[in-house]
Amino acid sequence: MQADQQNWVSRLRLFCHRRVVTMLFLGFSAGLPFLLIFGSLGLWLREAGFDKSDVTPFAWAALGYSFKWVWAPLVDQLPLPWLTQLLGRRRAWMLLAQILIACAILLMASINPQARESSLTMMALAAVMLGFSSATQDIVIDAYRIESAKIELQAMMAATYIAGYRIGWLVAGAGSLYLADWFGTSMDVYNYQAWRWTYYLMAVAMLVGVVTTIVIKEPENPNYTNYFESNQDYMRFILLFATAVTGLIGTYYFTGEIASVWKVQLTDLVANRFLSAFFVESVRLSLALLSAWLLAVFLVKVNFVRYSMVENTYLMPVREFFSRYGWSLAWILLALIGLYRISDIVLGVIANLFYQDMGFSKTEIASVAKTFGLLMTITGGFIGGLLAVRFGVIRILLLGGVLAAATNLLFMLLAGIGHDMVWLYIVISADNLSAGIASAAFVAFLSSLVNVSFTATQYAIFSSLMTLIPKVLGGYSGAMVDTIGYSNFFLFTAILGIPVLLLIVIAARRFEIRDRGT
Repeated sequence: MQADQQNWVSRLRLFCHRRVVTMLFLGFSAGLPFLLIFGSLGLWLREAGFDKSDVTPFAWAALGYSFKWVWAPLVDQLPLPWLTQLLGRRRAWMLLAQILIACAILLMASINPQARESSLTMMALAAVMLGFSSATQDIVIDAYRIESAKIELQAMMAATYIAGYRIGWLVAGAGSLYLADWFGTSMDVYNYQAWRWTYYLMAVAMLVGVVTTIVIKEPENPNYTNYFESNQDYMRFILLFATAVTGLIGTYYFTGEIASVWKVQLTDLVANRFLSAFFVESVRLSLALLSAWLLAVFLVKVNFVRYSMVENTYLMPVREFFSRYGWSLAWILLALIGLYRISDIVLGVIANLFYQDMGFSKTEIASVAKTFGLLMTITGGFIGGLLAVRFGVIRILLLGGVLAAATNLLFMLLAGIGHDMVWLYIVISADNLSAGIASAAFVAFLSSLVNVSFTATQYAIFSSLMTLIPKVLGGYSGAMVDTIGYSNFFLFTAILGIPVLLLIVIAARRFEIRDRGT
């Protein structure tokens, strides 16, 4: 009994480790931009007079999180002039990303969505810039976390990272709502200046990340290999990336009009606006990705970029993962990664609008859903970290999956009850506690899959895959709610979690958490 108590005390002491504490502040810097796209921006646009179907597609502005694997090799390999020599490989990129995040938030603050027809487009572009910059910061922070400590510390570092992340959410979510209210804006009386000053202050809050980046130490990675032989290689690789991105954006932009026609025709055929829109946009995205890939292949074929660079930076991390786990287990793990967060992410896109439609004020949403919810998430994260160390990551991964799907059913009850503060506390408590437990285990699980020779690239692929399907579906959450109602929507999100549980059971029989490959 005494030995068991000593074990728990030693595990609790891990939370005071310097590297573990550092992740609290870096987590804050990573979490702050997220809700400025997903949550607060939605309420801002609703107050400005836009419908749910206009607001929820802004979730796609954060698809940079889902495609960050595309530029992760650049972040992993490319040195930044002057900054890399001054701060080191990881900290230089971290600082640059944080500065770009602050600039994107300031740009959003300078746009009044009601001013003219093009304002909403400008806001979307600023939101995309914020999503891209924030995703870049995530790439570097994840690489820094994994390279800074062994696998034994990863669950604890994940717990403090989640705590910091949620505090960032609190500032961007509850904090921005409190500020917007205090500055004088509401659904009845829209005040652009209130939201402007709110977002200005959010940009200032990014100084937490900037200061942390300056004072921490650069991690040592003896397995790091630079695959670029000259500055010319760097420039050509950047141009390859820029060309591919231009092809992707150009294809997506120029197919806009024909996509609108296809949606109308398909809706007439299948009598389902959501299904037709999802199908057409999926085809449109696939064509855009195909265009980017063909342009990249062309530049490699004409020897503009050496094939060995592309192979070492993009193909080797993927090959290494499949060779380490084998094709069968690797695909099971990738499916698990891609679907694990689907229930809570799809629901999370519409959550603020749901609370608002249930009659809760911004202050009530900020107090319960954001502030109190943060406490529950942090508690869940610490519990998840301790349980993962004690009982193993896979078991807690399964527990988190069960809780995440089950708690979505509580939202069905709240939808039927309506404006009831007691039930709001119950739903938020259960939802955020389970999310914290699941997230701590999941981050530790992803970290265990990474080979430190390809840290940023492999983890970026995993975390991108984690959010891709949920965010694509989440962009249609407003249209789904308009079609089937809140109760059926929440039931749908709970059902989405069932395949996840089956994948965890299958993976648990064939997979054992071990230290990262070297």
